[in-house]
Amino acid sequence: MNKKTQTKRSAERGSALVYILIAIALLAALTVTFMEPSSQQTSSQNTFKTITSLQGQVDVVRSAIQECVLSYPAGDGDVAGGTAINILVAGSDPSARTNYPIRPNSTHYDGPPAAVIGKTAGRLVKDIRCPGQQDGPNPNDHAVIFSGSSGKFMPPAPDLFEDWQYYNGLDGIFFWTRTTKTDAFLVTALTKLDENYSECEADVVDARVAVRNLDSVPTAGLTCPAGNVCFRVRLIINPSANYLGDTDGDEGGC
Repeated sequence: MNKKTQTKRSAERGSALVYILIAIALLAALTVTFMEPSSQQTSSQNTFKTITSLQGQVDVVRSAIQECVLSYPAGDGDVAGGTAINILVAGSDPSARTNYPIRPNSTHYDGPPAAVIGKTAGRLVKDIRCPGQQDGPNPNDHAVIFSGSSGKFMPPAPDLFEDWQYYNGLDGIFFWTRTTKTDAFLVTALTKLDENYSECEADVVDARVAVRNLDSVPTAGLTCPAGNVCFRVRLIINPSANYLGDTDGDEGGC
């Protein structure tokens, strides 16, 4: 084999190696290109799913409560321990509105006279009752809003979130849910969902670093616990309402 032939073959091997390296580089680039949109697409799908689930449940709760108020506008004045109809001046739930559902763990449901159902262990939305619509012999026996007999059902909490809770008191009326999950898309979803509402109508309460009070009475223990992000929707707003700021920073003065 002459020197010229050897040089030619060496050049061919070198060219083949270059082509292999180019192919590897292109394959790596294509892999990155296909992986990034897939990740972004998954995040977008999760964000959309979260927004849709939360928005749907907010609509269910608001509709059910509004139907109760419109059907039984007088509510239950006995909650006040007197004759008050719209605003409690005394009784089990000071400052709550008696023509709206009161918290389901209220002592009002323990009587006197003793109610058939009794209060619940917590203040979950799924357990709220309609004042004025009686479901027993005693005035304390408010009918449960979400039940088989009413034909209204509260769906399970959205994925990654806790059950909705309910407040009716000094600051007005609102309900909220919370999550301890750290998935990046969750805060994005809540931020976008918040923007679907009017200013001061809803807020994202970020308690990932420290506990945040949801009402204006720090001793009441109504909080978004540390390590959580809460999403709250308001139905009635009283002047004492505790605003924790919106995601765009313009709700502090509501």
